[in-house]
Amino acid sequence: MRGSELRVAYRVEPVSTLLERPDTLAVFDFGAGADETSDPRHLRVPLPPLDVGVPRECWSVEGKVNHGRADALRWAAGDGWRFIAVEVDEAGCGGIEAASERAYTLLLAHVAASPERHLQRIWNYLGAINAGEGDGERYRLFCSGRARGLATRGITRYPAATAIGHHGCEGLLQVYALCATEPGEALENPRQVSAWKYPRQYGPTAPSFARAMQLPGGALAISGTAAVIGHASHHTEDVAAQADEAIANLHALLERAALPAFDASSPLKVYVRRPQDAERIRAALARHLDPAVPSLLLHGDICRRELLVEIDGWSSFARLRSAGG
Repeated sequence: MRGSELRVAYRVEPVSTLLERPDTLAVFDFGAGADETSDPRHLRVPLPPLDVGVPRECWSVEGKVNHGRADALRWAAGDGWRFIAVEVDEAGCGGIEAASERAYTLLLAHVAASPERHLQRIWNYLGAINAGEGDGERYRLFCSGRARGLATRGITRYPAATAIGHHGCEGLLQVYALCATEPGEALENPRQVSAWKYPRQYGPTAPSFARAMQLPGGALAISGTAAVIGHASHHTEDVAAQADEAIANLHALLERAALPAFDASSPLKVYVRRPQDAERIRAALARHLDPAVPSLLLHGDICRRELLVEIDGWSSFARLRSAGG
């Protein structure tokens, strides 16, 4: 993959314009909308935006992209990169645990048969993520199903990941992933216990993800990051302090990856549990980040009930290239 480049950016062009480009790997819309297409590269994420005039997230590569569908799965591939998405109806599987195992079984079988066989980054969106008590909480059940799906393929080197609760179609589990022909390097945050080492108090199956993945070429794909130090949540009910702590964790990951600060080529997604907190979260972003950093605020529930905000995103290839890397 020497010389290959994945580009991630927020774009305002119509979806039809973006899909006309031969180098478009995937286009993501957020919340409800009327501009649906049959193109497998176009995916609508069931998280409503908290801003007006929200752009689309666009992934593009340097070469021509091929794409298609296989039953419940859609894919696109080009220049050493692959986008894969699968949507599973929980009712047809018997619940969220079986649905997550099914989604991962489908996705990983496709990955194993692809040239782009190295899993880099996964996003998981499920309804009512905090419903249920104790080990019956839906997020914990999701983690158990995901772990079984990964174990079926013998995967113990975990990708970066996000898991967020949506308020869209009941029973919809949406999973999508980025893969590559070459492996990335999983990175952990020195301020946090690795998620896959969490103690039993967080459920029978620890979450199966790395804090970030340094992609082939050096860019960073950052997992969902919240106000967690060690393994414990901090600043309960103080959304501003939680946002500050989450951003401190983002900066720790950049330092771990030996990358400079976020800039205009580093788009971030900010998941907000309570829409009324959006302004305080925007103020925290303004305190700690360059104003050129693109940020997209979305209404979604965090995997722990006490957490009010989570952030994921990218440190882009573009800066590395311009610096002569």
